[in-house]
Amino acid sequence: MPSRVALIGAGRMGTPLCGRLVSAGHAVTAFDLRPEREAAVRSLGADWAPSAATAAAGADVLVTVVPGPDEAAAALEDAVFAALATGAVWIDMTSNAPAVARELRKRAGAHGVDVLEAPMGGGPDDAEQGRLRLFVGGSADVLDRCRPLLEAVTTSDRIRHMGGPGTGYTTKLLINLLWFGQATATAEVLLLGRRAGIDLTALHGTLAGSAAGSDFIRRDLPALFAGDYLRSYGLDRIHDQLKVITEEAQDLGTPHEMADTVLRIHRQALERFGPVDGELLAVALLEEAAGTLLRP
Repeated sequence: MPSRVALIGAGRMGTPLCGRLVSAGHAVTAFDLRPEREAAVRSLGADWAPSAATAAAGADVLVTVVPGPDEAAAALEDAVFAALATGAVWIDMTSNAPAVARELRKRAGAHGVDVLEAPMGGGPDDAEQGRLRLFVGGSADVLDRCRPLLEAVTTSDRIRHMGGPGTGYTTKLLINLLWFGQATATAEVLLLGRRAGIDLTALHGTLAGSAAGSDFIRRDLPALFAGDYLRSYGLDRIHDQLKVITEEAQDLGTPHEMADTVLRIHRQALERFGPVDGELLAVALLEEAAGTLLRP
């Protein structure tokens, strides 16, 4: 059944999601702090609202796709939740911090709004093509209610229910920690291998087919070899997410020596390059330190 959807955030991820929701028959009203995004939203067949609360007025579903925890906290005032229809659901697709989201869940709950977290894995192309991975945290019953809407933006097999509140956010942060850790470890391996006289193409192929092979080596490394540092996400956001998951490890009392190292390297990259886009700029930092570019 089509829903009235309020979409908060019409950036590089929110815009293609908006298009998919409209194509699935949902009535979407969007808001973004940047008024220049109105034309793109209207071109997809959605309506535009001048504020988050106006967008939320009478909506059955509130979807947030904002850059991070600070933006989510700023966007979701009590007036937004109060404006939603009775029995509404808030789906947060932001890469949020569990502690920030916990307070926002309380705010939503005070207005009788159910909550589902569904942070995304993938980029703008994945969002447009309907192949995002969603890491869901929250009630199974609420997920069942929201499945038809979520399946408008991805396939059912890519929707993973990780457990109760907070588990979806943490899963996304753990994946990021592992991916960025693999990227920096792989860069060190390649820099060492090249210095030792091994051809990069031969090393790449050997690693990809070995016990040490990974999706990063098989899928993402060719971009680096071509000089592409994957400039689809901000280095400052990457650093902040790594900081959140490292602090969670500290709070929960689990070992975090490797997480500390990955965070430190990305902090150094941020200090070197600034808050620019580039998922592999920590690798660029290592290349600079070695005086070698990883190009076959």
